[in-house]
Amino acid sequence: MGPLLTLAVIERWRAARAAGETVVECSLDLQRTTTSVELLDDAWLWQGKRYPRLEVCKERTIYHWTGAGFEAISRYNGSLIKLVPTEWGPPTFEIDGIKMLPTARVSPYADAERKVGLIRPSGKVILDTCGGLGYFAAWCVAGRAVRVLSFERNPDVLWLRGLNPWSPTPDAVLQLTLADTVSRIGTLPDESVDAILHDPPRFGIAGELYSGAFYGQLARVLKRGGLLFHYTGAPNKLSRGRDLAMEVSARLSQAGFATELDGDGVLAVLKSPRRP
Repeated sequence: MGPLLTLAVIERWRAARAAGETVVECSLDLQRTTTSVELLDDAWLWQGKRYPRLEVCKERTIYHWTGAGFEAISRYNGSLIKLVPTEWGPPTFEIDGIKMLPTARVSPYADAERKVGLIRPSGKVILDTCGGLGYFAAWCVAGRAVRVLSFERNPDVLWLRGLNPWSPTPDAVLQLTLADTVSRIGTLPDESVDAILHDPPRFGIAGELYSGAFYGQLARVLKRGGLLFHYTGAPNKLSRGRDLAMEVSARLSQAGFATELDGDGVLAVLKSPRRP
């Protein structure tokens, strides 16, 4: 993976040059590691290679090296999708300006760690319904899950993952599939997973992932007593008084889960599954 640049890095270099520094310690992988960069008048050197200066660097944008120049990590295929830097290091991503991961009070990576801890991944087969940047999957692997079945339906999200140093690489434990969970979950055997992580896009974008029919499928593939964490957020709670978490809890209860609210989602355990 080549160097990644953000406005914070560029501003650090500008301050260094203004102070007369020619060698700067910084991060070129979104704060995973630090490295040394030599600053020249019209370029910079890193690991023996010369790179051009990035003259225009926008806020909330990450730039990657293409081999010919630096370009923003964003794509437009009917909707604009982009990787977005955070103060924490691990990035979030947006689709048409809608932020997909929480970043206001905590790193999205640390947030994923807490939520994965709720389903206790050690020794388990885990279904990760909406893979996104893979932070849930990364913590499942770190937590010694025996297998993680992760689905992501958007190829552009997988492209983002390939450029994100915080995203895990698929291997014998992490099985990442480009597919829509709604269409593929029916191919999974009954009671074939020990726990589920469900972090769907907003209801207005993917209402089918909040449906009773889909929750019935989750109950079918989950072993009795298995844990589920379902991220809901609180969309329209202030503007319209909607309580999505309570709506989700009610539907999950109808599918055979016992539920409790936990942070920005619902933690559930499968008690009496009602087969679809």
